[in-house]
Amino acid sequence: MPIPRKAIVSIEDTSYYHCISRCVRRAFLCGEDSYTGQSYEHRRAWVEERILELGQVFAIDICAYAVMSNHLHLVLCVDIYEANAWTELEVVERWHQLFNGTDITRKFVKGLLLEDGERILLSKTIAEYRSRLSDISWFMRALNEPIARKANLEDKCSGRFWEGRFKSQALLDEAAILACMAYVDLNPIRAKIADTLEQSDFTSIQRRIKAALKGEQPTNLLAFAGNERLAMPKGLQFHLDDYLQLVDETGQLIFNHKRADKHGAISDAAMPILNRLNIPPDHWLKLTTEFTRLFKGPVGRLQELDAYCAHLERKRRQGAGSCHRWLDSA
Repeated sequence: MPIPRKAIVSIEDTSYYHCISRCVRRAFLCGEDSYTGQSYEHRRAWVEERILELGQVFAIDICAYAVMSNHLHLVLCVDIYEANAWTELEVVERWHQLFNGTDITRKFVKGLLLEDGERILLSKTIAEYRSRLSDISWFMRALNEPIARKANLEDKCSGRFWEGRFKSQALLDEAAILACMAYVDLNPIRAKIADTLEQSDFTSIQRRIKAALKGEQPTNLLAFAGNERLAMPKGLQFHLDDYLQLVDETGQLIFNHKRADKHGAISDAAMPILNRLNIPPDHWLKLTTEFTRLFKGPVGRLQELDAYCAHLERKRRQGAGSCHRWLDSA
């Protein structure tokens, strides 16, 4: 029996979650169907545009994404503080970018006078919208439903396009977050549809590289803020250059591993993140190539896993063995 979403998400323990959605039909999400020869490559743009659009509306930041042939990966970060800081008008205007709202919310946005009963109902509706705009399930619903409708219209059929539920994993510490992000960013290389990160179309890593070449970071992705310090800005607490070099060298190792004439190792220049996280290179390579095989549930060191399970009143620590072996035993 599937685990209820409320028994998976614990914002008290972590804001970071790895989400996966898969297609259920033979028709591909994107790419080319080798059986029929039909190309669905243009759908990649649908998905990427929608992901980035939702990141600007929801109080949920995009850390990493990869759009594959029959599934997509996301690493998301929920920002409850941002959602709580919005004014009532901001909440409604954001909601109306995605949904129609109600007669009362439309009157409110236009500045029309509301009766007392309407004002009470409006307050309840805004509280609900505020909650939904920081909810991963609503984010995935707002992503998947429009894509399914467009794909069904194009395929001239009806019915389910996605699996009934998207999969999600809680990422409980920095090691889990960075390993999962790298795993997502390296998907095209592992799947042999790209040889380099620069060629990995419709991924967050390609977007970060293009921006980095201009000395910038993408405004629609959660930024790398550098190492921890006072007055810490919002963002991932690592240096972008360190992450890009580490993922690039990891990708080269994965690519070269498939060629008997090539061998290699992660260089000292790419080691700052691994040293900080205390992850040996061989563990890192395992994590970034087999993340979803190693971990079926929450991911993090045992101390964080214990706290997560306690807060959710879960008696069984799912995946504790893998967490200890690959994250604690370094």
